[in-house]
Amino acid sequence: MLRRIFLGLLALAVVAAISLAVWEPLTAEAPAALAFKPADVRIARDGFGVPHIFGKTDADVAYGVAFAHAEDDFATLQEVLAMTRGRAGAMLGPDGAKVDYAEALLGVRATAKRDWPRLPDDVKKLFTAYAAGLNHYADKHPGEVRLSRLFPVTGEDVVAGFVLRSPFFFGLDSVLGSLTEGAEIGREGGPALDKSGKLVPRELTPVGRDPADNGSNGMAVAPARSSDGATRLVSNSHQPWTGGVAWYELVVHSEEGWDFAGANFPGSPYPFLGHNKYLGWTNTVNRPDLIDVYKLTLDDRGENYRFDGQWRPLEKKRIWLKVRFGPFVLPVPRTIWRSVHGPVVKNEKGAFAIRYAGQDQANMVTQYYRLNKARNFAEWRAAMAGQGVPATNFIYADAKGNIAMFYNAMFPDRPAGFNWRGLLPGDTSADLWTKTLPFDRVPALVNPRSGYVMNANNTPWVAAGPGDELDAAAFSPLLGIEDDMTNRAARLIELFEASGQIDETRLKAIKYDTAYAKTGYAKAWIDRLLALDTKGDPALARAQQLLRAWDWNLDGRGKGDALALMLLRPANGRHYQRRAAPDPRTVLTETVAHLQDHFGTLDPKLGTVLRLRHGEGPNRVDLPLDGGNDTVRASTLWDEESDGRLKVRHGDSFIMFVTWDRNGRVRSESIQPFGAATTRPDSPHYNDQAPLFVAHKLKPVLFDPAALKASGARFYRP
Repeated sequence: MLRRIFLGLLALAVVAAISLAVWEPLTAEAPAALAFKPADVRIARDGFGVPHIFGKTDADVAYGVAFAHAEDDFATLQEVLAMTRGRAGAMLGPDGAKVDYAEALLGVRATAKRDWPRLPDDVKKLFTAYAAGLNHYADKHPGEVRLSRLFPVTGEDVVAGFVLRSPFFFGLDSVLGSLTEGAEIGREGGPALDKSGKLVPRELTPVGRDPADNGSNGMAVAPARSSDGATRLVSNSHQPWTGGVAWYELVVHSEEGWDFAGANFPGSPYPFLGHNKYLGWTNTVNRPDLIDVYKLTLDDRGENYRFDGQWRPLEKKRIWLKVRFGPFVLPVPRTIWRSVHGPVVKNEKGAFAIRYAGQDQANMVTQYYRLNKARNFAEWRAAMAGQGVPATNFIYADAKGNIAMFYNAMFPDRPAGFNWRGLLPGDTSADLWTKTLPFDRVPALVNPRSGYVMNANNTPWVAAGPGDELDAAAFSPLLGIEDDMTNRAARLIELFEASGQIDETRLKAIKYDTAYAKTGYAKAWIDRLLALDTKGDPALARAQQLLRAWDWNLDGRGKGDALALMLLRPANGRHYQRRAAPDPRTVLTETVAHLQDHFGTLDPKLGTVLRLRHGEGPNRVDLPLDGGNDTVRASTLWDEESDGRLKVRHGDSFIMFVTWDRNGRVRSESIQPFGAATTRPDSPHYNDQAPLFVAHKLKPVLFDPAALKASGARFYRP
């Protein structure tokens, strides 16, 4: 009996020792933060709570950016920081552990550690100061810290966040999801291929975005096309409304000459888009083929791969994913591999190596900073030529009247003779590219005769209307540039071509357009729905009749808008993913059932169905919306609520209109779906912009410090 008790206690002691040895809070590293003391930082909050940060130096401003953002959304900032430290699983559970696996597989920390010493001194100082601002907020508000030993953070931690998230904007998450089949941690499967042999995207969503539903609109109008000689820029990015890639509006002013108004993501010390006194830009997602997958030939043990006639050992590393399950954080062991090509994923079909643009580099952190401080087109283009940002279109405008569209991408310098759209042989160096093409090889359209440029996630060949198309034949097919057209692009071309001289009112009308062009996938899909034989189903026949009379506009004023909205969404999703359209009868049947069950009619008002909903309690909003998933006024993705309403969570997000008058003076307006303090329900700025957002209205950006002060803004020091 005593022996059994002793053995039981011994076993318990062993389990306890092992548990303590891998207990997440004890094993997590809390790096020593570099000291930074700001010289002079002030934060001002305007009438909508938007932070305006003033500093003696750029680093002072970055410190204030971090503190102000933490005041409004410390919860999300911590999630981003946990991702960069490989601790998302400990905070968020199994979904977070997927991010930790991706972070380890891609070597994010190793890249940040290697590149940190190489960054310019002013960039390192900026990121160190930003980290210090986060640490200062955490020190002042310990009760808000969600994970022990998460702070202090360092500038290197913040840089790691850029390295992690950048490739997911051109689809790396979809490829990883395909190779792992989007399964739970530990379950792997083979990649799915379409008829052309290209990987079919599967959703991994490691940074809170929807990879199959990227969107954004950007447009610029030159003085020659403006009725008043002004230059105009419209930033209309489509992002999730909450989470790690939701826009946060801010304005910065430094005595070192950094003045900028725009928006960033949680974890950034500067805006990613917007304007300074001299110039501005916005971004839209592009989809070049920047990712290559190689099938490796392994030996019997699965530890060596054949390359140029020799066996090479796979780099192998054991990692422990710390995963929260309820109140417990449990260690889950995994092995990651790497070949000369890059990260390797093993599954039932074999071993697959991944190589992608911008791999193992952190130069994007320097590029964005240089763009912020550019004072003219030449300086801005020089910053772009630094090629740190692996992808995304840039739509540009400036006080001198220049406008441009750059299809920015770090194109791999691929040798001819291989099927770069499919799986590549991994046993030869002949298809292993090692360089990217210079910036002057990217498609670009500068100051076209039409007087406007636009992009709405469409092919770059069409950016300024008939007569100003880029010649696709002038660019190698090895670049993998898309030929896709969206409804938004088709509508923008139609609207600009029909508009003549464009004033501010007309440009806003173009931006808030809610119509579908009677062309492309939308026309083909509607035709298929109307061609269905519905004689045996009166409800489906009534739906067809309503759809036949629909005016092709989701403005919420005509009949059939809610029906058309729900019918078009599945077709657009498949079109954007380059997949076959869904079964029209199934979609029609499900949509009819939804409308009848929840609204008792096939024709409820669009605003009754499509809603902007946010929060609980006295600051909750529940407002009608318009637009659809591929209209210029975008309501892209939604969640179906228990009452049948569609709660939008992705689409038009941060919107900014920028104008340089004929004398080069700048002014701007902006709006957000909710408010500046999206995770602070008790704040008056939790939802204060929502009524303006749904009404297509904007608020002034008080970019001039004198105007800000005159407005009665509240100034304080962090």
